[in-house]
Amino acid sequence: MSGAQVTARRPADVAREIEALVAAGCSEFILRRVDSGGTLDLERLGAARYAAGLQSVVVLEAAPAPESSPVPEAAAR
Repeated sequence: MSGAQVTARRPADVAREIEALVAAGCSEFILRRVDSGGTLDLERLGAARYAAGLQSVVVLEAAPAPESSPVPEAAAR
């Protein structure tokens, strides 16, 4: 999905940013993570969804893939 990237940290600022983007015609938003998907991100997501309205799509940025640990040579055989 391609959409407007929202980077504001405070939920109120997220809502203001989304409202401005909606007024500019955007309807898809990607909320950048600032709290690894924790409580602050969930509060920001709620504010974004409320500000965007039912007709819009708002998603939280996907979590980065975990780094794979190198496999020792003996275990690889």
